[in-house]
Amino acid sequence: MYEFDGVEEYNNQGALLGIDGMDGDELLGALRRMNPVKRQKTINKLANTGAPSKGSRAEMEKHFGELHPHIKESLVKGELRLADTIIYSTKLVNSKTIKMFETQDTKEIGLTNISGAKLPKNQVFLCSGIILLAGVSADATKDSIMATKFDGIENFPAIVSGEIDLKANKKQILPETNCYIFKTASNHTRPIGYYKLSNPRLIMDDVLIELTLQLGTNSGIQQNTYVYAGLHGTITTP
Repeated sequence: MYEFDGVEEYNNQGALLGIDGMDGDELLGALRRMNPVKRQKTINKLANTGAPSKGSRAEMEKHFGELHPHIKESLVKGELRLADTIIYSTKLVNSKTIKMFETQDTKEIGLTNISGAKLPKNQVFLCSGIILLAGVSADATKDSIMATKFDGIENFPAIVSGEIDLKANKKQILPETNCYIFKTASNHTRPIGYYKLSNPRLIMDDVLIELTLQLGTNSGIQQNTYVYAGLHGTITTP
């Protein structure tokens, strides 16, 4: 549904080592500058490329130059792998401004899967798309919130007319955009409530994630209305 392909070793070693896209002479020159042990390991890795990456993992290859050196090294060594994931949070619609990830959040199954609005150390995430759903809980208890049926925002006009934006470390990933983009019920080529980013961006570990929903009105919003927001993409994992 969201291009989930499981967990795999990263297979574009050239990108990780900074030699992806080199022509023959450049590649030979780079190999000659390595010490003999590293040169042989590099040749072995380049010879064993495996199947091409796809989905958000293929998109992540374009951003490996932005990774911290220790993350690259851990991927090359196989200490870290790539996995598809959704980073999510569920929040009550009780004002015109809803911050989906907050510093006081604590990881809890069914509510959010990150704490403090930050990724854990050594987890770097490529945000490929955003999911926005809404539902009405039976009451405000945690069990009811977790059991809420979330669906497209089509039946929540006040949410549809609102705006959403995504920042990481104060850098804009998605500028203020009308929530109409999440009305996908009539689009059978896209999952419910899913918006694919045309320009995916990396979110580094220990960086504040700010996903904010702004409503122009609360008119028509029932009591115990909750929104579910998910960031879909690829993450580094042990």
